[in-house]
Amino acid sequence: MSVAADSLDDVTSTLRLDRPGWRTWTLWAVGVLAYVVSIINRTSLSAVGVDAAVRFGADASALSMFAVIQLFVYGAMQIPVGLLLDRFGARPIIAIGMLLMAAGQLVMAFADAVGIGILARVLIGAGDAAIFPSVLRVIATWFPAQRAPVLVQLTGILGQLGQIVAVVPLAALLHATSWSVAFGSVAGLGVLFAVLTYAIIRNRPPERRSDPVDTSVDTQTGAIRVVKSAPDLRKGFRESWAHPGTRLGFWSHFATPFAGTAFMLLWGFPFLTAGEGLEPATASLVMTSLVLFGILSGPVIGALSSRHPTRRSRWLVLPTVVFQALVWLIVIAWPGPAPVWLLVVLMFALSTGGPASMIAFDHARTFTPSHRLSTATGIVNGGGFLAALLAILFIGIAMDVQGAGTPDTYSLDAFRLAFLTQVPLWLVGGIAIVVERGRTIRHVSRTDSPSPSGR
Repeated sequence: MSVAADSLDDVTSTLRLDRPGWRTWTLWAVGVLAYVVSIINRTSLSAVGVDAAVRFGADASALSMFAVIQLFVYGAMQIPVGLLLDRFGARPIIAIGMLLMAAGQLVMAFADAVGIGILARVLIGAGDAAIFPSVLRVIATWFPAQRAPVLVQLTGILGQLGQIVAVVPLAALLHATSWSVAFGSVAGLGVLFAVLTYAIIRNRPPERRSDPVDTSVDTQTGAIRVVKSAPDLRKGFRESWAHPGTRLGFWSHFATPFAGTAFMLLWGFPFLTAGEGLEPATASLVMTSLVLFGILSGPVIGALSSRHPTRRSRWLVLPTVVFQALVWLIVIAWPGPAPVWLLVVLMFALSTGGPASMIAFDHARTFTPSHRLSTATGIVNGGGFLAALLAILFIGIAMDVQGAGTPDTYSLDAFRLAFLTQVPLWLVGGIAIVVERGRTIRHVSRTDSPSPSGR
């Protein structure tokens, strides 16, 4: 009785709801800046897709492979990264990720063949895979559980500022100097943040003792359950995937952000310029509006998610999927080039995918003991990038099949048919969300959870 009480007291004191101090906020701020840098690396080809096609002499399928391979590596690394985070903590993993991205951008700076460019994107994808889960680990370790949903939303929102840097300043730097200078500069930024993150970030608060007792925390009620950490990593993965809440998070992340990712990562700028006929400066502003809309819509979606925790999938995730698909279909069906106002509406629709996808991590955090939280987070995070990988690949193949595989042959009609390949992904994701939501509700009812949060 006394041992159990002492253990619970220790856990409760570790997770107390004190106001975080300046050191905790500094850790989070550095983590968010690292995430901004990772987004810059991830989307560094977004505004220079045409330049990349010319430099590498690549058709649409080959150009797609740069992003597809990068996203494949990102998705494949999510579970290994989660397991490594659960074992070694965020500090070394985030620094290694930064160095891998820096190495990839250095290779890209001097690459002049498709094979070397793909190698560069492999390194970037592997490094990028480590950053966001590491920042989530910092949040889960250093902040009270009740603050986590808001901080995850803020991290996702602020991180998207990296897309603006990739779309506007990086493209301007490339055109003002050279390919090597632009991508070499991004490599130097990665090295700087590898040093900064390793110097500042710590795995856990100094008062938290390293003992075998860990906890499962319901982020809505604050209920604490003492558990024992499982040393078997394969068992941790199986237990994480076996829970329908994790699978609900996976499919929620699969269905919501991929359209925006595919647009910003590769196909948006060519579609707006070569397809819709916009000037490059106007296209950059339209793409920038996607990021700004995401920053504005994120707090709204986060507030609605906190206010209606039992209806997140039905009222937020699924409507977001339908909204994106509907607006895309309107743009595709528009006779002739779409007016700028409609393209801005499309950017708004795509911008909701990122904030809605953050709800998926609430599913994982709600139902997962903290000793395997990063494993479940990795599973969930992999869903969105699997869908983005497929979307980018399908669009590229569809362009080639229509004989529009190079910048000289891009056309609006070809882009319209190519973007229709996103529809099956929305359908698969939406159906899976409905199925796993039902399973999660039944699971929570059977286990008599104190709160069916995250549904």
